[in-house]
Amino acid sequence: MIQFQYERAVTAKAAISGLANNANAKFIAGGTNLIDLMKRNVMAPTKLVDINAVPLKDIQQQGGKISIGALALNSAVADHKLILEKHPLLAQALNAGASAQIRNMATVGGNMMQRTRCSYFYDTALPCNKREPGSGCGALEGLNRMHAIFGTSEQCIAVHPSDMCVALVALDASVVVAGPKGERRIPFEEFHRLPGNQPEKDHTLQNNEMIISVEIPDNAFSKNAHYFKVRDRASYAFALVSVAAALHMDGKVIKEARLAMGGVAHKPWRLKEAEQALAGKPATEETFRQAAEIAMRGAKAFKYNAFKLKLGPNVIVEALKNAAGLV
Repeated sequence: MIQFQYERAVTAKAAISGLANNANAKFIAGGTNLIDLMKRNVMAPTKLVDINAVPLKDIQQQGGKISIGALALNSAVADHKLILEKHPLLAQALNAGASAQIRNMATVGGNMMQRTRCSYFYDTALPCNKREPGSGCGALEGLNRMHAIFGTSEQCIAVHPSDMCVALVALDASVVVAGPKGERRIPFEEFHRLPGNQPEKDHTLQNNEMIISVEIPDNAFSKNAHYFKVRDRASYAFALVSVAAALHMDGKVIKEARLAMGGVAHKPWRLKEAEQALAGKPATEETFRQAAEIAMRGAKAFKYNAFKLKLGPNVIVEALKNAAGLV
């Protein structure tokens, strides 16, 4: 049995203080990922700070943005009137993730902090630089069907598992975090990291910081948005490839677009060049295929995931067609 300290916090300040001077302390809320990792001995925190009592569950309009508390449940966000009205892309992505039971436990902050589901990361008998830096990456020459085609390194080719985060990066969200020195905001696109030479670092959050909320600026994408996820089974499965697509339309012409992919990189993968290619163009399948071709530039496959090079652009096209109402 793993020995660890346990304490409860009722304020963000107390929670942050609970991590002081302990680099191996972790926050716990829903525990839908952390507990699994502890059971498998992938992570062994020496202290858990329970933050469920911290008042961070509100979902509210604040000026020109919607603020979502870090402890808001995935299911509560997906069903919230404001989200359904203004950011249906996020609601769709949340409902595509995990199962209803897990969505009723998992929190927004926990979803962002979840770790890869790479089988080499989860099996402590196999080499994994993310779990044990310097041990090697078993997936490089191993069973890499689920793995990345963008932003990989010789150290790691794992993918980020979240659906929610793909929608949030497409919606230009920001992450509000707090630490001993106060609050700061991180653009969502900069919150998660590519593996580089330090694949053990999933994000840019400091050890003594806590996610307070996610902010989504108001936009014109509420009418034409679609989250399309291809997976091995219809429920409770991670994406082979997923796409978050949102369009601001002027008749049949695209004024502005947002695109991001999941299941293809160590972080939610924003497709800015493809977005720019869509702006000012008619919403047609030909336009979407041209954008998909641009989106896939630089993709690199491994032995068992070469199918993603063909699947990826097809999913992009289908997501855009659904968003534009062509399906």
